Amino acid sequence: MIDIIITSYKEPNSTLRAVNAFLKQKIKEDFRITVVDPFPEVGEFLKKKIKDTRFVFYLDSGEGKAYALNLLFQEYGSDNKNDLFILTDGDVYVSENSVKEITDKFKDEKIGCVTGKPLSVDSRNTKYGFWTIVAFAGIDKVRKRLAKEKKFFECSGYLFAIRKSVIFDFPLETSEDSIIPYLFWKKGYLIDYADKAKVYVKNPSNWKDWLNQKVRNVKAHENLNKIAPEMPRTKSLMNEIKEGAFFAIRQPKNLKEFFWVIQLYFARLYLYIKTFKELKKKEAYKDGWRETEIESTKPLD
Repeated sequence: MIDIIITSYKEPNSTLRAVNAFLKQKIKEDFRITVVDPFPEVGEFLKKKIKDTRFVFYLDSGEGKAYALNLLFQEYGSDNKNDLFILTDGDVYVSENSVKEITDKFKDEKIGCVTGKPLSVDSRNTKYGFWTIVAFAGIDKVRKRLAKEKKFFECSGYLFAIRKSVIFDFPLETSEDSIIPYLFWKKGYLIDYADKAKVYVKNPSNWKDWLNQKVRNVKAHENLNKIAPEMPRTKSLMNEIKEGAFFAIRQPKNLKEFFWVIQLYFARLYLYIKTFKELKKKEAYKDGWRETEIESTKPLD
């Protein structure tokens, strides 16, 4: 049994597309798609549009994505390690082969988590679109290497899958795509990368949204120092410098893109300075659905 869980936040049209992207796939295993959203009107909209009995709407209390996932992990839990959870978001959509590519990886019993490959739908001709394309390309390079070396790496919250019956909950104070792979790693499982399982992402298109999203992400990862201090860090300022600085400067194809890369260096540095200042002021990461809505990442709503 495969449980596909789509967490969304008042984005009915985007979520409808996300659900249909799975329903259109040829999935051999029994599966169920559950959309988790704190707005009843989203459920009403989806139920009118989706008549497939494999679709379920779960009304969340709005206490956070991690809280909702914990509830569903326990409710949908299974003793069969071949049963899977596939986790994704309502504001993205997956490629037509994504489930097969992911499930094929789990044929290896040593694999506990599998992450998909995020691809930007933003234009390379815009600064923020170019920034995202560079970032995703860098992540792709690192994940391919770490997967080949059988080393630990964090998953992508946009699309990743785990075996059931291994964990039934996880800490709420950090991002699920970081802590869940580590919990599997501690139990002796490997992490793998399904680079042909693509997930298409609309990213922030202005400075305010970009900064809000990234600050929240960095705070979630810095919380790992308290929750799992022994965890190998793949997302940090030092790793960005080590893995990304030289890689990024080789990506520009023209003078305009070269200028954007220089801006990206300063933007990332400012991001970390801002985050560390807020953390010192006790402005810690909180797992709300979206404390500050990132309007420019909503592709259809």
